[in-house]
Amino acid sequence: MKRGFLRRAATGSLSGLRRYPRHILASVQPAGRPVQRIGHGPDLDHFGRNGLSALWIGHATVLLSIGGVNILTDPVFSHRIGLKIGSRTIGLARLAPPALDIHHLPRIDLILLSHAHFDHLDKPSLRHLASPETTVVTAAHTRRLVPPGFQRVIELGWSEHLSVAGVSLTALRPAHWGARTAYDKHRGYNSYLIQAVGPGSGCERILFAGDTAMTDAFDAVGPVDLAVFGVGGYNPWKHAHANPEQVWSMFSRVRGRLLLPVHHSTFHLSEEPTGEPMQRLLAVAGPDHRRIVCRDPGQVWSASGATTPTSAASAGRGS
Repeated sequence: MKRGFLRRAATGSLSGLRRYPRHILASVQPAGRPVQRIGHGPDLDHFGRNGLSALWIGHATVLLSIGGVNILTDPVFSHRIGLKIGSRTIGLARLAPPALDIHHLPRIDLILLSHAHFDHLDKPSLRHLASPETTVVTAAHTRRLVPPGFQRVIELGWSEHLSVAGVSLTALRPAHWGARTAYDKHRGYNSYLIQAVGPGSGCERILFAGDTAMTDAFDAVGPVDLAVFGVGGYNPWKHAHANPEQVWSMFSRVRGRLLLPVHHSTFHLSEEPTGEPMQRLLAVAGPDHRRIVCRDPGQVWSASGATTPTSAASAGRGS
């Protein structure tokens, strides 16, 4: 066990040394032109009106509508993530801008935070989103990281249940970790099972897995209508992030109807080529590839069958 841990630590350190110095150097250099989003973004005029709906904005940030409740997962809209030192953020820059401007979001009823890593809990984005109409649900020992201004900030521990903002939530334990730095290893890390409970709502169920390695933690919670799994960041971090084949296995075991893959093509967190996670996921899905939705940032999926691409790549691949 100890030997395996040391091997993973050494491999991860070498990977970081190959990539992080140039990101840090870019962080301290004078800022260039801000990244511009291509096009006008997705049309959200009818988002959520036809039942369960989803929009992948980038990385682990997904806009969901279930039972008329708008939910935002792990909102990260910043150009760069990492430690704030003075006026600069020292860390990784986005490979592509968010598919939707933070100011163009609809009313957000609920924000779900899976854990405290910088690419999932982004304080600048949360400050912009702070509203007395919005509730935040987060993992154990992370509430104080959330900026003020929200209606409520609620910590939910593993296996705990909560009814809030018109949905029922259950926190699940993924195979990951929650520390934001080397000194706060006490912090929790969650996946969430979401189900609408409002009057006239259907029985739709969503699994937001957050970050996880291969695990059987979700086997007993299915079936689900939509499963949101991270498919990138596995090389050399397979002990913390599942690879596409493992994600397809977990999705199958949770008896998911549709899979929305996230955590790829947004930040250079690992060694695999940018396009590899989706290529491998489509390959393992084979003839079931149509069950994979929102393959590109900006695509809107709804239970009515509507899909809205926002780029030529999206239109070419479809959902």
